[in-house]
Amino acid sequence: MLPVAKTNPSLPAAEGTSPGAAARDEASREVTVRPVARLVRDGIPAVRRARSTPETRAFRRAFFKDATDKEWNDWRWQTRHRIKNLAQLEKMLVLTEDEREALIQGASMLPVGITPYYMSLLAREDANQPLRRTVIPVKNEFTRTIGEADDPLGEDGHSPVPGLVHRYPDRVLLLALDFCSTYCRYCTRSRVVGHGEINPKEERLQKIFEYLRNTPQVRDVLISGGDPLAIAEDKLDYILKNLRAIPHIEFVRIGTKMPAVLPQRITPQLTRVLRKYHPLWMSVHFLHPDECTPESNQACSRLADAGIPLGAQTVLLKGVNDDVAVMKELMHKLLLQRVRPYYLYQCDPISGSSHFRTSVAKGLEIIEGLRGHTTGYAVPTYVIDAPGGGGKIPLQPNYLVGRDGNDVVLRNFEGKEYRYPDPVGVDNLAPAGSLNPPLL
Repeated sequence: MLPVAKTNPSLPAAEGTSPGAAARDEASREVTVRPVARLVRDGIPAVRRARSTPETRAFRRAFFKDATDKEWNDWRWQTRHRIKNLAQLEKMLVLTEDEREALIQGASMLPVGITPYYMSLLAREDANQPLRRTVIPVKNEFTRTIGEADDPLGEDGHSPVPGLVHRYPDRVLLLALDFCSTYCRYCTRSRVVGHGEINPKEERLQKIFEYLRNTPQVRDVLISGGDPLAIAEDKLDYILKNLRAIPHIEFVRIGTKMPAVLPQRITPQLTRVLRKYHPLWMSVHFLHPDECTPESNQACSRLADAGIPLGAQTVLLKGVNDDVAVMKELMHKLLLQRVRPYYLYQCDPISGSSHFRTSVAKGLEIIEGLRGHTTGYAVPTYVIDAPGGGGKIPLQPNYLVGRDGNDVVLRNFEGKEYRYPDPVGVDNLAPAGSLNPPLL
């Protein structure tokens, strides 16, 4: 017998149904994690529609009871019906005074925008629920602390063409647009995202393609934004086709949070476009185990079935995922969704982010709690994206204790010390006649 998924008692019952009856009704429906069956259509595996969680079904009945299944599962419908203002949020959440005042005050901040699907994952009454903290503003966003900046990574200073960041020698960041279906309150690009200044118009994109054609050292392009999967298939096809026409560009990557916030976007039509441009890699943004739903599993399965390697990028956030057990659960669920944990980011010091940032020691503690305690595939690389444009700098717990003569002293995940022979002055081969074997 498979486990029965828990309901969210804080959601209002459907019209004409008592809360107890609604809970019993939902509890009687099981949500499985068995692999869903696949069909083949037009030569592409198509995943059958995944079942929603009881919380999502209850949310639909309460707030979108007139929406058909076809509408709810249409990514365009989800985008059109995003929750964007105080009046809408007050109907769906019991807001705190802190949240309400931030929403009233926030006319010039990063906009609020939450898809109905992602809204269904939020707790109605608990303002400290991890997912809710990441998308509902609070007054701390207006507090700027020492070291924070609107552009902490210095992207604007490394932009030879509007919408292109060239910071590393052989790779660039292409900002396709500044729109996201759901806005994260810790967004590194909150200075530009959601304001309509970066759009996928051909005139702007052609200037980017021209720069890339004239810069042969670039071999790797990361398409980001905003969320590039918010673009229609024909425009995305246009971008990918032009990049693939540049001979020296070998790798194309896409950064997206769609599988977590709008998994309905990952359609067979989208994967048909993407699979034309291999080798194509995708970085998907997941924060918390609660984002790993049947819908997100379906989305990741479609992408993986289209031959796209998936790597997860996770931002370490205070009160959201700064816990070894939570992070381990997230990494395990990602692997089950065929997503390889890639980066764990220290939260960038953007203006108004102090309430999200943990200490660096906390990040090292989490990595140490994963390394050796679970499969290596589940351990991401912990990095700080150096302020001022220094790039990603990896951090690891101190497993190298030091040197003792011709040995290096190492510490393992249990805290035990071990020695590894590493003679001083020896590079790859030991000198002739040495009793030490070659170090290969």
